[in-house]
Amino acid sequence: MTVVSILSTIPPKLIGNTIDDIRSGTLTGADLYATVGWLAGLALLIYVMVYFWITMLFGNSMLLEKVLRGKLLAHMTRMAPSFFQRNSTGQLMALATNDILAIGNTSGYGVMTLVHTLSGATVVVVMMVSFISVKLMLAALIPMPFLSVVISKLGKKVRSRFLEAQAAFGRMNDHALESISGIRVVRAYVQEERDLAAFDRITSEVRDKNRRVSLLNALFQPLIMNIIGLSFSIGIGYGSYLVYDGQITLGELISFNIYLGMLIWPMISFGEFINVLQRGSASVERLDAALEQKSDVVDANDPIEVDIPEQVEMRRLSFTYPTAAQPSLIDVSFRLKRGETLGIVGKTGGGKSTVLKQLLRQYPIDAEKLFISGVPIERISLERVKTWVTYVPQEHLLLSKSIRDNIALGKPDATDEEIDRAVELAFFTQDIAQMPEGLGTIVGENGVMLSGGQKQRLAIARALLIDAEMLLLDDSLSAVDARTESRIIHNIRKERAGKTTVITTHRLSAVSHADWILVLDQGRVIEEGTHEQLILHGQWYKEQWERQQMEASLEEAL
Repeated sequence: MTVVSILSTIPPKLIGNTIDDIRSGTLTGADLYATVGWLAGLALLIYVMVYFWITMLFGNSMLLEKVLRGKLLAHMTRMAPSFFQRNSTGQLMALATNDILAIGNTSGYGVMTLVHTLSGATVVVVMMVSFISVKLMLAALIPMPFLSVVISKLGKKVRSRFLEAQAAFGRMNDHALESISGIRVVRAYVQEERDLAAFDRITSEVRDKNRRVSLLNALFQPLIMNIIGLSFSIGIGYGSYLVYDGQITLGELISFNIYLGMLIWPMISFGEFINVLQRGSASVERLDAALEQKSDVVDANDPIEVDIPEQVEMRRLSFTYPTAAQPSLIDVSFRLKRGETLGIVGKTGGGKSTVLKQLLRQYPIDAEKLFISGVPIERISLERVKTWVTYVPQEHLLLSKSIRDNIALGKPDATDEEIDRAVELAFFTQDIAQMPEGLGTIVGENGVMLSGGQKQRLAIARALLIDAEMLLLDDSLSAVDARTESRIIHNIRKERAGKTTVITTHRLSAVSHADWILVLDQGRVIEEGTHEQLILHGQWYKEQWERQQMEASLEEAL
């Protein structure tokens, strides 16, 4: 780009010399042909060089955008749930789209304008001083200091307004995401008009804040053009006087005005650079703020290697969520050997899912409260723990792909036989057979084409395909009938003999076979034992069991 700026200063000098030769009558045909040849050759050379710097500069700015998006996504995959409580989905989407786009624009268009400003203006000024007139150059550039003052003040305002506009864009993303994902609920409660009105208010805010940014942007070019116009007026007026006084030639005046015209783009570039830089630096701050956030759960400095989880033991573990005032678990203890099944039941909000999240290491816990094969879980690497555990949550994540792709999410290289086996174990075969394209049926966004029970069985098939050492089922059979539940539990017991399973549920029949059962209430273990022991105790578990058995009998009678 600098070389192009240097080469671009040669044609004005050639043109000025030619005009002086014409005026003096010394121009020959050979000189004219030579000048035209030089101009054509320079034009071709500059064209080739401009092509290469444009493709390299803007190609690498797009590469930077790609790298930053990958870095942001990789960072988010390492974050604990608390990160997503602090940062809304809409704001993260704004980072991955608008902010990274602004950073890429700064690295591409911003660098281009900066180099044009520095190299272009410097080379032109040097040519003016060397070949034309220092006095004329100084006079023509008198208005230029005002340009830097105006741009500096406008740039600061652009930065603050752009930050406000980006925050509003994030809020708009949040609302759109919630409205689309919850469209069924919005329609069920006949809230379409209210939701549209709320979205209209948010988009109006985004429009107004972006308009405020645009108003400042619109001031840049007119101010720059007025200042440059004033420079032209001085250059032509004072330059004409210098020609009349014999201090410079007519050709030199024409060359000077061409050089002055060449300063227009560097000056405009300077304004554009400040504008783009303010946006880019604001976006960098937002991106850095997200990337600097660390995960609450980190690996130990010297992790201990454990091959197989022979035993899982929790010793008087208490846990409070980062944003909660009351503990969710209080002095919870149990011991589970490899191959055994643990059932966790209790009232809603009792802490059942929270126990599973400790096994998943989603939150930091007190030291030496949870042990795997006698080793504190915080001393075992996170990646190692993840290889042991397969988790089926209450809310299932389904991709907008085929049933086959969703089942093979954790094992993309699974064979058709392995997938068919997992489908059979999840008692999902008949449902798939009735679908138009079988395993190739597209489930729609988040499984919109499937019922609640089908989503649960698909998620269970996905987990069983991996066949991990520990299977965590978080109330994952609530949407299927009792008979289907019984068959799935039977298949899991048979297929996973010798491996550990933890089941949380409200339906006690799902854990009646478990080797040990915990009953939680407000984070405390109020009962524990085998199914037979808990039936004999005559407390909450027995009451719930008898009530559920009675309800099941009534359903069968009907």
